[in-house]
Amino acid sequence: MSVDISIVIPLFNEEESLPELVPWIDKVCNEHNYVYEIVMIDDGSTDNSWHVIETLTKKFSTVRGIKFQRNYGKSPALYIGFKEAIGNVVITMDADLQDSPDEIPGLYHMIVDEGYDLVSGWKKVRYDNAITKNLPSKLYNAVNRHLSGIQLHDMNCGLKAYKRKVIKSIEVYGEMHRFIPVLAKYAGFHKIGEKVVQHRARKYGVSKFGWERFINGFLDLLSIQFVSRFGKKPMHLFGGLGSVTFLAGFICVGWLIFDKLRLGNEFGLTNKPAFYLALTTMAIGTFFFLTGFVAELVVRNAGDRNSYLIETKTGNE
Repeated sequence: MSVDISIVIPLFNEEESLPELVPWIDKVCNEHNYVYEIVMIDDGSTDNSWHVIETLTKKFSTVRGIKFQRNYGKSPALYIGFKEAIGNVVITMDADLQDSPDEIPGLYHMIVDEGYDLVSGWKKVRYDNAITKNLPSKLYNAVNRHLSGIQLHDMNCGLKAYKRKVIKSIEVYGEMHRFIPVLAKYAGFHKIGEKVVQHRARKYGVSKFGWERFINGFLDLLSIQFVSRFGKKPMHLFGGLGSVTFLAGFICVGWLIFDKLRLGNEFGLTNKPAFYLALTTMAIGTFFFLTGFVAELVVRNAGDRNSYLIETKTGNE
């Protein structure tokens, strides 16, 4: 039987919210006659989240659970969830009840009927702290829009919907879950939209938000830009920089030699600061070339970077 929707839920210490979340998802999907599955990835929780998931798999045949042996982060959890998902449409949401399952039909409609490759939620009205979270988030998303060219108001929203082909065509690693739309764009999926979704106040637990995500996020975005453009051809970047830099130094040295021969200056080349600047520039160009060669070797011999220890699984396979 074809599965309409796979709902992928990464989680860490959410034992209180899960007993409410799963019945809510089940109610919405049954009301719309969706054939669905829920794939829950326990990212090394230290509370009773896994016990709750095991209980839910016995009550709901649509629920599957995967438990990491330790905490790896949200991106690894999504990577495994995407790998396991079999639905024609894949929807991701957080487990803390701040994402509403009532948004599932609208997201599904935009993928299936309107032909979007990816739809990102936009929590236009938020219940987070305005100073510590909302304002930094707006600045963060503005930078993302400028650098990526993708006009989304809330790129980091956990509530997203994808065609199955999209999530099977990208690799989420490190902390790249914040930039899945960028990864999708560079994989050739350009119909990316957004939907205003409800943001619910946190009912249980505490936020896993940290200020370090803004610094890490900016660095990750730069990494994506580099990898997407030069990941398969690093020599094009480093070789180009090396050529320009070396050539500039070589021309400078040539001019100094010509100038000495033309004017017969009594001062030696080694007495001129420009000579050493030119040599330094040529050396930097050479280093760029060597970096490009090493990067090419790394690309051609790169192994699997997404390897995670799974302690156990539960639910129907």
